[in-house]
Amino acid sequence: MTLVLLIFLPIAVAIFLALLPEVGNRLGRLVNLGASTVQLGLGLLAVWQYQVAAPAAGAVRLSVQVPWFSVDLGRLGQFKVDFWLGLDALSAPLLLLSVIVLFLGALASWDITARPRAYHALYLLLSGNIIGCFLALDFFLFFLFFEFMLLPMYFLIGLWGGARREYAAVKFFIYTFLGSVAILVAMIGLYLSVVGPDGAPTFGLPLMADPASFKPGALLSPGSPVVIWGLGARTWAFLLLLVGFAIKLPAVPLHTWLPDAHVEAPTPVSVVLAGVLLKIGAYGLMRIAYPIFPEVARQLAWWVGLAGVVSILYGALVALGQGNLKRMIAYASVSHMGYVLLGLAAGTPEAISGASFQLFSHGLLSALLFLCAGVLYTRTHELGLDAYRGLAQPMPRYATLAGVAFFASLGLPGFSAFVAELLVYLGAFRSPGLPGWMPALALLGLLVGAGYFLWALQRLFLGPFSLKDPAWRPRLTDLTRRELVLLALPAALALLLGIWPGPLLALIEGSAQIVGAR
Repeated sequence: MTLVLLIFLPIAVAIFLALLPEVGNRLGRLVNLGASTVQLGLGLLAVWQYQVAAPAAGAVRLSVQVPWFSVDLGRLGQFKVDFWLGLDALSAPLLLLSVIVLFLGALASWDITARPRAYHALYLLLSGNIIGCFLALDFFLFFLFFEFMLLPMYFLIGLWGGARREYAAVKFFIYTFLGSVAILVAMIGLYLSVVGPDGAPTFGLPLMADPASFKPGALLSPGSPVVIWGLGARTWAFLLLLVGFAIKLPAVPLHTWLPDAHVEAPTPVSVVLAGVLLKIGAYGLMRIAYPIFPEVARQLAWWVGLAGVVSILYGALVALGQGNLKRMIAYASVSHMGYVLLGLAAGTPEAISGASFQLFSHGLLSALLFLCAGVLYTRTHELGLDAYRGLAQPMPRYATLAGVAFFASLGLPGFSAFVAELLVYLGAFRSPGLPGWMPALALLGLLVGAGYFLWALQRLFLGPFSLKDPAWRPRLTDLTRRELVLLALPAALALLLGIWPGPLLALIEGSAQIVGAR
């Protein structure tokens, strides 16, 4: 019941808001924050229940599976979809991350004043679909939640974004929709190849990950003789899933929608986009592509690893040349998500655990970084790094927490990113599928990352206090109590996980087994 409420409570509240004749700013904020707080409590409860449930690492717990609908397609058999939810070592940490980030986004939405009913209803609709993606164990159900995220995000960027919001929203929609088409093709092929215990075709993801569930001689069955343009059908299916989810990740060269979306999106939407939505791309690879096509993943490990290294280095180098704070953070996200691809390509238990840890760590830190950018934007509507100097003088609390965000994000020991990247590197250097030069080259990303974060820190906060526009001076007051909570919560969690990573490592125990570590 907890899992069902996590999905449908925010959706029901969104419908309630949409039906109200009039919603003012205060009511919209309170309803959104109240629903997000309840969702946070339910998420914490679900993770606690998961931890005390079945002892087997990687096992699905708190499962809910009921028939949803069935349609007779004649010779094609029954088209059957189950409403199947569950938590395991992959989804539990991402559920926890999601409810934390969505709560932060709701609290950051306090500054949204235009069209409050529509904004808060769309935000809650997005919240329910995000949680649904991480809980769904039926491919069709996952795909529905994956698709339904597009519309609220499209409108949140397109209606409440910056000057080029329409362009950014359309670009986001087109890229993600193209990825969805690729995923849909692979999903159809899998549905026609896999049967459940009753002999009927199924969308069940745990069944698709079991080679015994494939019909002998089916299109995507293990050992399928079908060859298309020189590649086996299973290879094509894996590539479709890889491209579809890599767009959402995003990986170079499929990343170009991300900087535009982040720069134009309002702060709460950037927080949710970077903190959670990017993780759905990685989660799709870990939940669907790698467990179902493990032999293809091993064959293509070199290329996936190369994509990870290129993303790490390219994102870091481009971030180094940015003059806009949000754009710099967006390219830093591209770089940091490259570690997930490198960990998956390595395929060792350490590397996959590091990739899972990186998803949680980056979710917290990217949310914190965009919240830091939002503090400046709220006061001056300017994010140029050359527009400010010496902000530590009028805004000491802000400078302290922004410094924590920057140092934590560059991988300083004592913070969560260091633990994640260390695990990825340890696993990548001992991987039989990757040459040693790949993780060695990726180490340069740490140096470049230190460069752009320290340079931004120096330009924004150190030196004599000066501004591009002197009229901003009275506006640049230090953090309010609400902003202090917003920035302090993810900063404290990143520090806690860097000093004491054991609880999160225990939560992700078994993720390597699900993904298919070798």
